[in-house]
Amino acid sequence: MSKILRTVVIDDEINAVDLIRSVISEYCSSLEVIATAGDVKSGIVVIEKERPDLVLLDVEMPDGTGFDLLSHFDEKDFDVVFITAFNHYAIKAIRFSAVDYILKPINISEFIDAVNRVVSKRSKTAPDNNDKFRILMENLKAPVPSRLAIPTAEGMEYLNPREIIKIEADRSYSWFYMSNDRKILVSRNLKEFQDLLGERHFFRPHNSFLINLRYVKKYIKKDGGYIEMTDNSQVPVSRNRKDLFLSQMARFRG
Repeated sequence: MSKILRTVVIDDEINAVDLIRSVISEYCSSLEVIATAGDVKSGIVVIEKERPDLVLLDVEMPDGTGFDLLSHFDEKDFDVVFITAFNHYAIKAIRFSAVDYILKPINISEFIDAVNRVVSKRSKTAPDNNDKFRILMENLKAPVPSRLAIPTAEGMEYLNPREIIKIEADRSYSWFYMSNDRKILVSRNLKEFQDLLGERHFFRPHNSFLINLRYVKKYIKKDGGYIEMTDNSQVPVSRNRKDLFLSQMARFRG
């Protein structure tokens, strides 16, 4: 039998707290809500008193943010799932750091999935929260996130996005090709990394590849068109992506 996770809910919206309690009571037998709080200050007091396993944490509250609350704790021996209706950039920083989150209005199936991920992780490994939250705080402050947390067979690895040459799809997995000649298999699909990385410096020229534009060496027209990367690998370009790729390279400033 799995351990019951002692859970604290911190959210200034009473309706959200009531819904979370109801969903946990009906669907999440691995959780027990031991306390709630409605702002950062009282949330800190509750965590220090109760020492929970899991904190369900709102991002925007009257006296600050969930990030302000986390920064109060030097050692974080609890897991966090953020609950938020705000701030696309904050969500992106959360995702770069591999911290789970749920968007408001709360979708019950998404809530259950997030809880199950925490329960599954805690049943297999000791929490690695200090590194995870340190990276989160760094990414919140940086104009471009400096670390990307990726799940590997050994646990969690934190990569500098600038050192990724390309990512190649392998069914529901992805291969990362790094500038130091490392090749890393990750148990996430390529679309997830496109959503995270594909804005300024990354481009998806083909269904099977996401490339870092910093490492493009040349574009070659023959054989339907392909990109040669600085590691001398060749990446195909889909016919309907060629013009967009050339246009993006013309504007690219690495």
